[in-house]
Amino acid sequence: MQDIDKTRENLSEKTPLFRRFQRLFRRAEVKHPDTDLASNPDAVRTQVLTQMRGFSSEPYFQIADEKLRLLSVFDDLKYDRADVDMVSPAMRKHVVGKLGPLGFRQTSGTVLEHAEADIRVHIPKFHALGASPFDIARYTQKRPQDYCLLTPTQVACQFVDSYELDDAVQRIEVLITKHPINLLKLADYLEGKPKHRAFREVLGHIKRQQRIAVESEPLCRRRSLG
Repeated sequence: MQDIDKTRENLSEKTPLFRRFQRLFRRAEVKHPDTDLASNPDAVRTQVLTQMRGFSSEPYFQIADEKLRLLSVFDDLKYDRADVDMVSPAMRKHVVGKLGPLGFRQTSGTVLEHAEADIRVHIPKFHALGASPFDIARYTQKRPQDYCLLTPTQVACQFVDSYELDDAVQRIEVLITKHPINLLKLADYLEGKPKHRAFREVLGHIKRQQRIAVESEPLCRRRSLG
């Protein structure tokens, strides 16, 4: 009987010490960062955006505008008025190859999705032959965190419609140093609205800037994706 009582006394003396060790281990417990990211789409989204910004050094693909959430994919240096302005299979393949390692998966012919970040990249398509490049994203149901993958010409059209003239021109000047646009097609679809009339006045300036860019390094050596 005395032995039992002594054992109980020993346990009662050791238990507080054991509990202190438990508390210390709980404090020292470190969660794997991937666990936190997986349960926090915003954190994953921030990480993915940082990775996508790295495409600024990639010659064919880049974030064209973070505010409008536009991605631009480049195909060729030479354009004709009759060219069909669309994301070609070669352009699509290139983008899938770049976004795949970041966690994007193609869920349909026009959507790539990053499930953990809850981001979709939409590839809008024309709904009618001869449709205006200014209307390319009009029917795309894009959430605030989603992106549109466009040709450089379509990106330029979005700039014209979304920004005041000076801002639009500045953004297009930056765009064409890396991704030239089809100025002939853009000019054909300018309408009578004030922003379009104002932009028509600076087309000559944009054309000269693009000619200089295309004839200079690194664009002058760039090959088509097709």
